[in-house]
Parts: sequence; structure tokens; C-alpha cells
Amino acid sequence: MAYPDDLRYSKEHEWVRVEDDDTATIGITSFAADELGDIVFIELPEVGSTLSQFGTFGVVESVKAVSDLYAPISGEVLEVNEALRDTPELLNSDAFAEGWIAKVRLSDAAEMDALMDADAYAAETA
Repeated sequence: MAYPDDLRYSKEHEWVRVEDDDTATIGITSFAADELGDIVFIELPEVGSTLSQFGTFGVVESVKAVSDLYAPISGEVLEVNEALRDTPELLNSDAFAEGWIAKVRLSDAAEMDALMDADAYAAETA
């Protein structure tokens, strides 16, 4: 499975894409979505809430399991993907684009160093 090179990845199967100096988009990987199966519900974080790196920030439910979401980076939630409320299956069909979960203002860009690049993540999930 190929993973986008412009993302960083956590061991918990979340990804982060830095959009500019201090804004990032986060989501779950296609590997996580495939493992979960058909996703039927997602609990999104509140806009304005603060995420802590590797802390839980929501839940995703599938026909097979309920799993916590873990923040790959710390920061303030600026926006959530409202489309996921009605169509959580976007996480299955387009995990790296339309299935994004939240946009966050990074509180510490150095936290990106604790995440894997695409090659390391691919090796982790092989």
C-alpha cells in the first residue's frame, strides 16, 4: 500500500499534513480504515478544544469495532470535517483527502519529529 509522502504518520495510524507554518490537517490512514471495515460513525472534536499529542480526541465506530482517535500533534482545533457527520464512510473511500478529520493550529512544530515518514509507516504496517 502506498502512503502520501507529504504526510507524517503515528503508530496509532493517524496522519498529519502541515498546510503552512502553524496549521495542520489530521486524519486516519487508509490502513486504519481498512482494518476497521465499514465506518458508520465518528465523534469529532469540538472546535476550540485543545489536543495533546498522542491523547485521545474522538472515537470512530465501524461494523467491526469502536476505536479511539489519537492526536498525532498538539494544538487547537480550528475546524472539523462536518461532512463526516452524515457520511463517515468518507474515511473508508478517501482517507487522505475528503476523509480528513480536523484542522489544527500547531502548538509545537517540533512534535512532528516524533512521527514517521511514509516509508517508515509503510514498513510499520507491512
